[in-house]
Amino acid sequence: MIYRAQLARAEALLADLLAGSGPADAAVSRYFRAHRNLGQQDRAFVAETVYAVLRRRRSLAAAAGSESPRALAIAALARLRGLSARALEDLVREEELPQVARIRAARSESFAPAVRADLPDWLWERLTALHGEDEAMRIAQGMLNPAPLDLRVNLARIARADALAQLQASGIEGMPTPFSAAGIRLAGKPAIQRHRLFEQGAVEVQDEGSQLLAYLVAPRRGEMVADYCAGAGGKTLALAMLMRGTGRIYAMDVSAKRLAQLAPRAARAGVTNVHTLVLSGAADARAKRLAGKLDRVLVDAPCSGFGTLRRNPDLKWRHDARAVAELAAKQRAILESASRLVKPGGRLVYATCSILPEENEAIADDFAGGHAEFAELDCRDLLAAQRIPLECDRRLRLWPHRHGCDGFFAAVFERR
Repeated sequence: MIYRAQLARAEALLADLLAGSGPADAAVSRYFRAHRNLGQQDRAFVAETVYAVLRRRRSLAAAAGSESPRALAIAALARLRGLSARALEDLVREEELPQVARIRAARSESFAPAVRADLPDWLWERLTALHGEDEAMRIAQGMLNPAPLDLRVNLARIARADALAQLQASGIEGMPTPFSAAGIRLAGKPAIQRHRLFEQGAVEVQDEGSQLLAYLVAPRRGEMVADYCAGAGGKTLALAMLMRGTGRIYAMDVSAKRLAQLAPRAARAGVTNVHTLVLSGAADARAKRLAGKLDRVLVDAPCSGFGTLRRNPDLKWRHDARAVAELAAKQRAILESASRLVKPGGRLVYATCSILPEENEAIADDFAGGHAEFAELDCRDLLAAQRIPLECDRRLRLWPHRHGCDGFFAAVFERR
């Protein structure tokens, strides 16, 4: 049973988010830290309601005739979470009953296409110009449902089949991911971080698309490798798995706070060949000392994140076309700096979790045009060599509605 107090909590958190308080995941965590007395059921209700609104904000507002946090929360309960008319009548105030009736009667087919797609106008117009309205709608719809929970099995410690068997023995259902040889896709959202496989470093939470980037880097044992925008180190650990504890991996990032999260993860996974390096900027002196020395460099560049809208739906409301242009300028500079680390015969992988060509093909094209010392490799050949059954073009493009994972782009270069 849902109580009015739970609705009021969801309304309060939504008001904070819609006022521009920053990333949704951080705001939700902050709210729960400030309300430690909330039980698991209350937390689940608040989080699920808030994320439902963020995913479908425009269509919910159209149905409710209002963009107020409370109206949006009520619309989410009525249209997305399946509350009956009777349950809603018990939950809302008497003066809100006409609005509830309007919400329930609204038909989405009467909404404008951008509203049905639950995208801001500028992004909808960009997708339709690139892909046509039908495919743009399929792209948008593919990003409206919550993402599944993917795991990367630490193949240096356990076989995927054995990890699956142990998960199933403990009541957690899963299946192999279709492309990554290390991936498991779970049914539902179990508390995997309390499972012994996670505690022992045998599995990590990582989207299948993110896992595939490590296979494009394809580091060999004993090589020197850099994860140039490492963040909290998810891809760093995937690279370490492929290297079986040999060689050296430099996890680089401008954020010391993000990099600090890597140490406990590496310790849990038994990884000892990772060296963190907090960059002061593009001209970092310690990074310069590695110029021309590295066998493989991965640049998973900071981007709009529009390929991750299933799990980060607030991004479509927080970024606009101007922000994308600013990010593209940073991406060019980052790729330029990272490329200097690659030795002759070495490999450079540029990747984003964006779906926009301004952050993807345009960056790769500019780099290829300005660097005759690099030859572009074909992602189809690289994946086929590792028996990954994924059809793609010369550059990798992953889509939620086609591949079931986050939206990713990658282009691969080799220094001549």
